[in-house]
Amino acid sequence: MQNDMVLLHGWGMNQGVWQVIKPELEFFHDGEVRCLDLPGFGNAQSIPTPYTLHAAAEQLSTQLNDQSILVGWSLGGLFALYIAAHWPDKVAKVVLIASTPFFAQTDEWPGIKPDVLNAFKDQLVSHREKTIERFLAIQAMGSESARDDIKQLKALLNQYPAPQEQALSAGLDILQQDDLRELFAKLTVPVRGIFGRLDSLVPYRGIEKMHALQPQFEYEVLDKASHAPFISHKAAFISALKSMC
Repeated sequence: MQNDMVLLHGWGMNQGVWQVIKPELEFFHDGEVRCLDLPGFGNAQSIPTPYTLHAAAEQLSTQLNDQSILVGWSLGGLFALYIAAHWPDKVAKVVLIASTPFFAQTDEWPGIKPDVLNAFKDQLVSHREKTIERFLAIQAMGSESARDDIKQLKALLNQYPAPQEQALSAGLDILQQDDLRELFAKLTVPVRGIFGRLDSLVPYRGIEKMHALQPQFEYEVLDKASHAPFISHKAAFISALKSMC
C-alpha cells in the first residue's frame, strides 16, 4: 500500500489553497493525495474546547491513515510536527513548507515580530476579513507575482466556509506561544523543508538554526519565493517536493 500524502494549510486558510497543485501531485504521487482542513477552518467546523495545539492536533490525527506523509504549510507545519511526535505511527515523513518549529522572534531566534502578531490579534476582533487579507498580502510579499497570487488565493479560499473566530484567535496564540524546538530536535521521523528566501514570516537565517537542532533535516530554498512558494513558483516547488517524497 502506498503512503497517503496529506496537505495541511496555514492560518486563516483552508484546503482550497492546495487546488492549484493537487492535480500535479496526484500525477507523480502513487498514493492518495488528501487535503485536510485544520479544526475550525474550511469544512472542519467541529473544534475542540479549549482550542489548543494538542487538542486540535489530536482531533486532526484521527483522520490520518498510518504512515502518511504530512506536508504542512506555515501553521500546518506545527500541526505536522506535533502529530509526528505524539502519534508517530500515523506519520512516515514530514515536509515543512515555509514553516518552523517556533514562529515568534526572540533575541536568539529569527521569526515574526511580536507586535505583528499582536496587531493581528487586535484587528481580528473588529475586522476579521481585513485581517486575513493583510495576512495574505504578507504571505505574497517579495513574490514577483504578488498581486496575482493574492487574487488566486482569495478565489480558492472563498470556495469553502469562512474560518471560525475561535480557531483564528487560537491559531495566532499557537503561532505566538507554541515552541516545538525541543520536540523538533528529538524527532525520529524524517523531516524535510521547502522555503522561500524572501519569506518575511519564516526568515531565511532561521533555517540554519533548524538544521543545528536537527542535523538530519534536509531542505531546499527557492531563491525568489516568499511564504507561498507552491503558488508563486509552482513548477520549482513541485520539483522540490517530488524529490523529497
